[in-house]
Amino acid sequence: MDNYLKTSYNLNDAEVVSVIDELSLWSAPFGLKLLAKINYRKNITAVDIGSGLGFPLLEVAMRLGNSCKVFGIDPWEAAVERTKKKIEIYGISNVKMISGVAEKIPLPDNSIDLIISNNGLNNINNLKAVLAECGRISRTGAQLVFNFNTHKTMIEFYSVLENVLLEKNMQKELDLMKKHIYKKRKPVEEFQILLENNGFTVIETLLDEFSITFVDGTTMLNHFLIKLAFIESWKEIIPEEKQGEIFKEIEKLLNKIAESKGSIKLTIPYILMNCEKTGA
Repeated sequence: MDNYLKTSYNLNDAEVVSVIDELSLWSAPFGLKLLAKINYRKNITAVDIGSGLGFPLLEVAMRLGNSCKVFGIDPWEAAVERTKKKIEIYGISNVKMISGVAEKIPLPDNSIDLIISNNGLNNINNLKAVLAECGRISRTGAQLVFNFNTHKTMIEFYSVLENVLLEKNMQKELDLMKKHIYKKRKPVEEFQILLENNGFTVIETLLDEFSITFVDGTTMLNHFLIKLAFIESWKEIIPEEKQGEIFKEIEKLLNKIAESKGSIKLTIPYILMNCEKTGA
């Protein structure tokens, strides 16, 4: 009962340090909004789809406590192993990790009371299949709460990219850019239809946004988050032999905007959908 008094964290231990200060500035704004919308209650079973490196999975597990069971599922095996290390160091006992895809969740029918996904449902391969799985595993009355960034994400960058492609008469690449945006940031209406088809009623849909500011375009393009999560998908839009030329022009134009405005700001609008399983 008083295990929380028996703490002895070695702040010189590299493993401890590695898991206490690594939450992405990208994940946090989405996750804070999601955490505020969860219906916290005892004796439930929950699952985090696309649990990644463990946020907000572990936060939800700790808030729900040991009367609840929480699953995290992700195909990223290295992230699953990383999360297991956090579970060990944090001393959490109500979480089980699943290495797998959300198109085929290895959980029984009608077994889940809460499904969360923090900017994860827009990064899966087959949204229709995943929402069908959500419907299958959810009990009547279950809550599904998730968020995703919209098609206007980083509009400041995409507007410059579009202008460069237009100027160079690269229509094929313009079409690829639009397909890229749709693939990652589907419209609310598409989510709504699939949710209803799988027995979910949308209780509320909220729009919010945050922004990330850089001193100029060079700094933006060299930021670790941009290089890790975005550059590769942007490169796929442009033929390899033209990537250097196109990105040099983009960098130049972003820097010109920064000179005029004092900085470059990328806005990230996002949607949160709070749903209840009401049908079969």
